[in-house]
Amino acid sequence: MRPERLNALTDGVVAIVLTIMVLELKVPEEPTFEAVLAVLPLLAAYLLAFVYVAIYWNNHHHLMQAAQKVTGAVLWANNALLFWLTLFPLMIRWIDEVGMMSWPVASFGLVLVGAATSYQVLERALIAAESEESRMRKALGRRTKEWLSTAGYLSAIILAFVSPAVSVAIYVAVAFLWLVPDRRFARA
Repeated sequence: MRPERLNALTDGVVAIVLTIMVLELKVPEEPTFEAVLAVLPLLAAYLLAFVYVAIYWNNHHHLMQAAQKVTGAVLWANNALLFWLTLFPLMIRWIDEVGMMSWPVASFGLVLVGAATSYQVLERALIAAESEESRMRKALGRRTKEWLSTAGYLSAIILAFVSPAVSVAIYVAVAFLWLVPDRRFARA
């Protein structure tokens, strides 16, 4: 399979995830400031989830630009990433129904850990498909940002049971690390 087909599948799934996420949003019940304030937590959860899905989509695009070969392991790693991304709408729904409580906030972090781990597995599968001396391996380098992100998510999961707000702040901080698209592939 050529990398373009894998990109097309990923693009389609990401489009569906984003569509489902926006359908989870509620309009204010009344045209008042208080009613708008009532939906702000859900809008904030949507915004954070949207940013994360967009970050993964952007970085996946750059990653696949360097890919030369797609194997069965690459396909399964990509499917694992897509699985975790499809859970974002569920997290938004749960946060909407119960609020910014420990379990939904920790579960949001679990989805982030799953997506991050799957993305790292995808990177490794692409390297294995080509070789340790491939352009892909050289572009990825040490992956410090990936490991820091995963450590942040794991910390936030634990802290969700102490202060969900601190966990959300960590999720936002890690997202800011990734807002600038991954330039390692452009340099390589």
